[in-house]
Amino acid sequence: MRGIVWANFRMLLRKPGAFIATTIICIAFAYLLGKSSFTKVEVPVYSSLPEEEVNSIIEELNKGDAFEFIVEDEKEVKNKVAAGSAEAGVLLEGSSFTLFQVGNTENFHLINQYMERYYVKRLKEKAVIDLAADSNQAFEKITEVNGNQLFQLSVASFSDENQWVYDPGLQSLFGFALFFSIYTVAFNVVEILREKQLGIWDRLILSSTSKIEMYVGNLLYCFLIGYIQIALIFVVFKYGAGVDFYGSFGKTLILIIPYLFSIVALSIFLTGIVKTIGQFNALVPLISVSFAMLGGAYWPIEIITSDTLLTISKAIPITYGMELLKGATISGLSYSELLYPISMLILMGVVMMGIGIRLMERRHV
Repeated sequence: MRGIVWANFRMLLRKPGAFIATTIICIAFAYLLGKSSFTKVEVPVYSSLPEEEVNSIIEELNKGDAFEFIVEDEKEVKNKVAAGSAEAGVLLEGSSFTLFQVGNTENFHLINQYMERYYVKRLKEKAVIDLAADSNQAFEKITEVNGNQLFQLSVASFSDENQWVYDPGLQSLFGFALFFSIYTVAFNVVEILREKQLGIWDRLILSSTSKIEMYVGNLLYCFLIGYIQIALIFVVFKYGAGVDFYGSFGKTLILIIPYLFSIVALSIFLTGIVKTIGQFNALVPLISVSFAMLGGAYWPIEIITSDTLLTISKAIPITYGMELLKGATISGLSYSELLYPISMLILMGVVMMGIGIRLMERRHV
């Protein structure tokens, strides 16, 4: 059995192209989609106002979710705008502002509207203070009004069944990692079918290696190669891109084990129901994309409102894989609170692997 695993790894080292390609594509998709959905647009600003007043304005401007204003000198701001590394530059003044731009960018009008709203509010407050008999009392009253918001916000815990928290970085990372691992595992499992058709297994059975050892050796290799890929992707994002795993990085590396077990079982099941490798190659993309869409890999499953689709998702491994990873990180759930998705993945794995191997043996593939 160890010899089979080692031989497969030697073959991987000899032809690592597919493994490297899927890993790089997964990293690229997860990084681009994850970062683009929550990164603030940086806007360089400069001003001749006193430093304390500038810092106060910047603090207020940076309370928004879309833009991050950074104080720099005039020359650097204009150089950035001219070079295209900044969509706009801003000159802050006491009662007005000036925007610098080279061309019409998609965020320029949004920045302009944001700055206009801020200065309208600032000038109204200044007018109230100037007209008041006691300017200090007027300032305190304005601060009090700003603190009492018109709408009351309620706070819900991560584990509240009626609430869910969306982290776009982790959603993209977990979704694409689980999705691409299906291809990695499946196209290695199908090698069992190829070897059987070529008669390699017939020759190995004549040796001291049993059929059970041959199955275990090949499936263990497929599991390990999928695990290495996902672990490598997680390491790149944690230490390379600085993605926050909410202190549960080690836990995620453990929780992908039941998911990969179910994917190995799914692959052997598909191998058992197809007759040719061509059929398998056509079926895997169809299954993987459908599972990713219904299981919440491409988008949060919480936004799906159709009861039919939600019911179908209960039979898909990716659903429970995403539930495990997001539950351990975003929701901070313990292992005991994640026993249900773990149990479902193991149950799916046992059933599909048993049926898949039996189908292969009955057809004498």
